[in-house]
Amino acid sequence: MRTRSNIGQVRTNYGGNMTTVRTVDSDVEIAEPEAVDLQEPEDYDVTPPSGGRRDPEFLERVMPLLKLAVKGWFRSAVEGIDNVPAVGGALLVSNHSGGLLAMDVPVIAVAFAERFGVERPLYTLAHDMLFVGPAKYLMDRAGFVKADRKTAAQVLRSGAVTIVFPGGDYDAYRPTAEANTIDFAGHTGYVRAALEADVPLVPVVSIGGQEVQLFLTRGEGLMERLGMAKLLRSKIAPITFGLPFGFTLGVPPNFPLPAKISTRVLEPIDIRAEFGDDPDIAEVDREVRKRMQTALDELAAARRFPVLG
Repeated sequence: MRTRSNIGQVRTNYGGNMTTVRTVDSDVEIAEPEAVDLQEPEDYDVTPPSGGRRDPEFLERVMPLLKLAVKGWFRSAVEGIDNVPAVGGALLVSNHSGGLLAMDVPVIAVAFAERFGVERPLYTLAHDMLFVGPAKYLMDRAGFVKADRKTAAQVLRSGAVTIVFPGGDYDAYRPTAEANTIDFAGHTGYVRAALEADVPLVPVVSIGGQEVQLFLTRGEGLMERLGMAKLLRSKIAPITFGLPFGFTLGVPPNFPLPAKISTRVLEPIDIRAEFGDDPDIAEVDREVRKRMQTALDELAAARRFPVLG
């Protein structure tokens, strides 16, 4: 199933300027890790949806394994998937949970494929360290793309649905005591990205992923003392506790507990329709996080026990 023929309809619905995409400002932080800005790519080419490296046949083969993991071990439940626009591009903005073995992308990908099929493009903006060595081949085929300015604009204006985690590793390693808090670490680049591509924002919230082990601290001061923040492009050295390794600095990752993951897709936000033709980025970000926090609080209130759900 292709989406090119429907792009014109999306232009009409969301401001009519899909083909004129200005470059996203250089301070846009919509990559996976906390410290990464969107930069110009060096040798990575994406021409979604029909000519990109995302491989629907590969995804169809691995989807049963993903379903086994997210529905079997994590008992995932996704509500509101119909809030993703049926045609055209959209930017899904989500909280990020679970540390190194975060399951947010598999959970969303399975629900998306069940609703729209694997042929409909779904991309994930990710840190370029995921494209090093043999992992690059798998990331490409699974629909992961580097979170640089050019690629972000390209996948969105192509009519593809795209996932972004503004909080990156800062969010994924938030302490267990703050598990039910929406915190993007001040990153607002996702708002600019949606505006530049003229696509709706679709907030997504998830609970349970931060219960797979104990997250004690992000270890921001420790990373500075180790002097590795620049090398790893991250300001955190998280201290976690789980099985079988006990206390770790995030690596090696402990085996995740079978925590039930519950996810809710909220109604799409047409930024210009709600906030005007020249919206205040900070105001939009506050409202997005407010709606996400309200939904997360509701999911938390409905949760009876940690891990069990």
